[in-house]
Amino acid sequence: MRHNGLKQLASQRTTAINAWLSSDSGYVAEVLGHCGFDAVTVDLQHGQFGIDAVPRLLQAISATPAMPWVRCSGNDMAELNKLLDMGAYGVICPMIETVEQARQLVSATRYAPLGRRSFGPARGLLYGGSDYLAHANEEVLVLAMIETQDGLENAEEILQVPGLDGIYIGPNDLALSLGISPATPWQESVLADHIHDLLELCQRYEKYSGIFCGDLAMAHAMQSAGVSLVTPGNDTQLMRSEAMQRIQMLREAS
Repeated sequence: MRHNGLKQLASQRTTAINAWLSSDSGYVAEVLGHCGFDAVTVDLQHGQFGIDAVPRLLQAISATPAMPWVRCSGNDMAELNKLLDMGAYGVICPMIETVEQARQLVSATRYAPLGRRSFGPARGLLYGGSDYLAHANEEVLVLAMIETQDGLENAEEILQVPGLDGIYIGPNDLALSLGISPATPWQESVLADHIHDLLELCQRYEKYSGIFCGDLAMAHAMQSAGVSLVTPGNDTQLMRSEAMQRIQMLREAS
């Protein structure tokens, strides 16, 4: 089976850099995959598309060196089965708050004996290889999003669920859950302490950690803190930021 490059980076304690796709353009997905990102995540939760767009987006990413990841819309076994069958090598599941929800996530994404994932990988076989079934449980990364106060309180127990590779921190929703405006600089509130505690838990239990960062400074800070996977914004944010910067430079020069 095709190896998951992000697992190799994690074993070397090297932070993987992840692109985030919120538009439904296969061209954008392919461009991002050729930019040097280690992974490109198709966002089915907040992205401006439905599940029917996912196969062609994963196909576009698969034509690049980047690993194809998805964020599912929710902890739904049928959807998770489909996304993995489409060839996703990493799954980020939003709003995991309890051990039971984490177990349900594992059950949906792992073949027996670890879970109850149904066999029908279709495109997964094409991208992963003919021995996909034998190695999928080992190669596919499954992360639970911690982004609520309940998830925060149960994080240590969630991390110990067998078959779960780790967690992905959602700072904006976590801030909202704690009564903090997402507009508040993350390092100026208690959110910074909670993020530090979550990363410490991941290191203690030797689990994978990921986080979405609103700006480059935060991404640098998380990289320095030893996070496994850092997402420095989504595709539209990167496009908007670069466009505004160039416009400003031209306006100032005129």
